[in-house]
Amino acid sequence: MSLLSEPLRKHADECVIFVRWMVYSCLIGVIVGLVAVAFHLGIDWAAELRGEQPRLIWLLPLGGVSIVLLYRLCGMEKDRGTNLVLVAVRDAERLKLRTAPLIFLSTILTHLVGGSAGREGAALQLGASLSAYVGRKLRLDELDGRIVVMCGMAAAFSALFGTPLTACVFAIEVVTVGRMYYAAMVPCLLSSYTSALVAHAFGLHAIHGYPVLDPLGLELVPIFQVSALGVLCAGLSIVFCKAMHTAPKLYAKYLPDPLIRAAVGGTLVLVLTLLAGSQTYNGAGDGVIRRMLAGETIPEAFVLKILFTALTLGAGFRGGEIVPVLFTGCAFGAWAGPILGLPHSFSGALGMAATFCGATNCPLSSIFLAYELFGGNGLPLYALCCGVSYMLSGYHGLYSEQKIIYSKFKPQWVDKKAE
Repeated sequence: MSLLSEPLRKHADECVIFVRWMVYSCLIGVIVGLVAVAFHLGIDWAAELRGEQPRLIWLLPLGGVSIVLLYRLCGMEKDRGTNLVLVAVRDAERLKLRTAPLIFLSTILTHLVGGSAGREGAALQLGASLSAYVGRKLRLDELDGRIVVMCGMAAAFSALFGTPLTACVFAIEVVTVGRMYYAAMVPCLLSSYTSALVAHAFGLHAIHGYPVLDPLGLELVPIFQVSALGVLCAGLSIVFCKAMHTAPKLYAKYLPDPLIRAAVGGTLVLVLTLLAGSQTYNGAGDGVIRRMLAGETIPEAFVLKILFTALTLGAGFRGGEIVPVLFTGCAFGAWAGPILGLPHSFSGALGMAATFCGATNCPLSSIFLAYELFGGNGLPLYALCCGVSYMLSGYHGLYSEQKIIYSKFKPQWVDKKAE
């Protein structure tokens, strides 16, 4: 009887843990989902207002200064953004609740005045700080607190982008490349699904994904064409990451005062916008991505988007890098793919997924992203393009606190931070 009771007791304890995480995960999904919906609507409002009043672009220098002052007043001037979220998961570093309202307001302000930034990277900070606070209120221990942070990351990403599977896998894959936090899989799935349902309840993501007009099947010639595009996207992702890391260093070297840095950075983005003759590269650029997938080709778009985004985020504006990465990959793929003989729309979608993969070092997330954004047609080729980009992008990455613990070429330990 005693031999049977011990396994039964362990199983009962595991069931209790499962039920507890169901409650915690759904609670985080609701809380983060509601805040993320407000965040989504706020950014949409800012983008629409700027579309109606394009002269708001002239406020770029003032917007940058305002964001720096806001962080300074809250004692968060040296905030490390998404990098701190990765450290919070890996090393249990404490996340402050004030991060949530700061990133909420500053990202909306960035979009209002026309800075080039996304929303999903900011959402990771938003969800992580909120869920970390909930975890402290629930008196969770250090290990459970890490899972709670990943739940918040997944919930915010899911509600903002409408890709719940990608959100879950990204949260458990991005922190340490080569080691996934499988203990967080079910909690992250539940949080991600719950927040997605909250977003759907408010009418978000009614138009799901992006239309791809001409996906290809798994055949010999497309395999070589897609592999070649993956090689090019790997190089593009390295350029993007280098630009994101170099811009703040150059700003800090020549403009050590953060206020002057923000004002000059805003002025540079303003001048570039005037030279471009339109606001194509301001904001996130979701509408431009849809136009490119529908057949429009802008050969210089990927270079300009990298430049706009690096100047914006390097100067102290706040926002995410993920949609700018997708924009850059789409523009490059839609231009380079047809040169390789690939259909225009399909190559734009391949470029999005592969460049995202090279920049984040998250191959599984990238494959799920392709599935949720573009559907199942052509999925084996999306996976191949992402795999090639991951393998050849080296140890570069968007997030300097991301750790890569296994070599991309051999099953051996390397344990180094992304460059």
